[in-house]
Amino acid sequence: MKKILLATMSLGIGGAETHVTELARELTRRGHDVTVVSAGGVYVSDVTECGAKHFIAPLNTRRPRDMASALGALSFLMKTEKFDVVHAHARIPAFLCGLLRPIYKFKFVTTAHWVFKARGLSRLFSDWGERTLAVSEDIKKYLLDNYRVDAGNITITVNGVNTEKFSPGVSGRRVRRELGIPEHAPVIVNVSRLDKSDSAPTELVRGLISATQELAGAVPGLRIVIVGGGESETEFQTLAARVNAECGRETIILTGARTDVNELLATADLFVGVSRAALEAGACGKPVLLAGSEGYLGLLSKENAKRAALTNFTCRGCGETTARRLTEDITDFFGEYGKPTFEARAARLGAFGRELVISGYSVAKMADDCERVYSGLISARRVVMSGYYGFGNAGDEAIMQAVYGSITETRPGTEITVLSRRPRETRARYGYRAVDRFAPVSVFRALRRCDALVFGGGSLLQDHTSTRSLLYYLAILSLARALGRKIMIYANGIGPVTREKNRERVLKAVQSADVVTLRDERSLGELVSMGVTREDIKVTSDPVFTMELPDEAERRETLKALGMQKFNGVPPGLDSARPFAVISARKWDAGERFVPELARLCDMISLQLGRDILFLPMQPPGDAEACRAVAAKMEMPSVVPERELTLREYFGIIEEADFALSMRLHTLIFAARAGTPPLGIDVDPKLRAYLEALEMPCLGAPQELDAARAFVLVRELSEKRGDISQRLTRLALEHGERAREDARLLAALLDA
Repeated sequence: MKKILLATMSLGIGGAETHVTELARELTRRGHDVTVVSAGGVYVSDVTECGAKHFIAPLNTRRPRDMASALGALSFLMKTEKFDVVHAHARIPAFLCGLLRPIYKFKFVTTAHWVFKARGLSRLFSDWGERTLAVSEDIKKYLLDNYRVDAGNITITVNGVNTEKFSPGVSGRRVRRELGIPEHAPVIVNVSRLDKSDSAPTELVRGLISATQELAGAVPGLRIVIVGGGESETEFQTLAARVNAECGRETIILTGARTDVNELLATADLFVGVSRAALEAGACGKPVLLAGSEGYLGLLSKENAKRAALTNFTCRGCGETTARRLTEDITDFFGEYGKPTFEARAARLGAFGRELVISGYSVAKMADDCERVYSGLISARRVVMSGYYGFGNAGDEAIMQAVYGSITETRPGTEITVLSRRPRETRARYGYRAVDRFAPVSVFRALRRCDALVFGGGSLLQDHTSTRSLLYYLAILSLARALGRKIMIYANGIGPVTREKNRERVLKAVQSADVVTLRDERSLGELVSMGVTREDIKVTSDPVFTMELPDEAERRETLKALGMQKFNGVPPGLDSARPFAVISARKWDAGERFVPELARLCDMISLQLGRDILFLPMQPPGDAEACRAVAAKMEMPSVVPERELTLREYFGIIEEADFALSMRLHTLIFAARAGTPPLGIDVDPKLRAYLEALEMPCLGAPQELDAARAFVLVRELSEKRGDISQRLTRLALEHGERAREDARLLAALLDA
């Protein structure tokens, strides 16, 4: 049991307010001692009836006198109750609680429910705590972009809905009688907080009211029920009264703030709105038209559910909500009202919404997320990640993100510091805590204050590149061991290690690590050949297999920018209607013949297979020069990106490609993760081993490349693409599950 303080602005009508109420109820049911502090509101009785305590404090205003009063009330509570965790749910409560944390030493968590314009001094009144829960991916991005919150300290959660309270079994008859709505009249319900703040969706309410007269003419008997209160309620009552007079009957019904929202939703044939209320309507089995002040998505369905989820069902950035769009879509929805076809469609949409909420947006999941963050923070551990990070290599940057993400997902609250070649860039781009890997004092301090060293992934223990690189990594392992820190060699590729002295060094390092996992069987064989005797080494997979792929819309935007699909901006001479192949070249001393021969192969692919050529430099600027050198020798047009790509852009491009031909290992791994057939040019034993493991063709060493022979393999692969892609997709799922084992082993090591 933990003593938890939930601090929020108020407990009036609103998504964040309902979120806090349901969280308090569920945490109390699970045996925690929960206190809620707020400015009060209609949900106070719900909080106290479930067994939680409630205290009043003016946390809903920035007036200095009120903030001072609230600070005093919070200080009294914290001094007397000695909370284990303080969880703030808005900027003012978070700022005030943050002021008190150095005094009362509690664990501090915040939840970000919305994006706000960070204006001037208001940025100074923002404290995101030691750990932050964000209710959508775009809010996480907002925190990273605007406040540089450490990505490892952010956990994505949901707006949990009580699926028993909000269910198709709830009756709306009592409310229909109360509001004077005829039994068979079509009803639209909207639930909104009628305030003037950035987060209140009042523009939608204004749009609904503007559209009412036309809607009433198109949908006989229509009633529009708007649930919610706030400082703008009087204004909307005046607007509604004017429109009702023009309609000749009470078409718009404003109920004010209510706590029986589930019964009000039960009256609906269609819910129009956003955010938590949209999920509650879905849980009730009601069709939902997603529209709000920040965007418009239309009827919630399988086709747009993923995009809706990315914005926590607020439609941020999804087009504009207008009275015209509302009128057209609502009129279309009610077009066959009263007929079996309408009932069937409404039932289908409602069932989808209900299943969506049950499967991913329950109160239990929301509370699980919070408990994980609380427990992780109370039992916080620190790790240092060492790898080939900060050098601009897309493969190693992907490894860094994948390892970082797997650790924070498996063990929320783990504090991670990355040893990076460019720590400032790593912090700016990813939001990670980072120090210079070549600054001895910084590295020593990071290792001295950590609990464990996460070594990898990638091929760090090898002297194929140079002995100097190997000695650097062995020095990191030795320092961690000298400081008494736990060591996990995490999904490493081993070798080749050719010098006998280096083999002895690697053997000693591996034998002394606490946990060792490898990304492939070849690496295990390499260790066995060195004399490694331990039997607890696990072969998992490359961490990149755990990474999420971009959706279709994101992929299309990337390709549009590069001119590789049916969009404007196509480079001259490139047929944008054709599929394309990815070529990932790198600088390699293979004699004068290699570059012209690779260019000839690309021309054959373009002319005989009808594939456009997109070069993909995995480690600019060197790879970009190599790619441009090949492109310059081609007769057919091709594309070499002019700028450095993001990892999601790399994945999106490769996923859309017909196949990928590469001299870089991680192009092959990216391709396998995306289900795109890969081919390789043999420049490294690890690349050849991966191709063999994937049962994919190798075109031989660069100096031996023969375009005509290679083209035969390329054509065969292209003809079998569909079957190969299905097999790779299945393999990627298996590799992803094995790769997740690494983070679970690390969590066990940290908690041992």
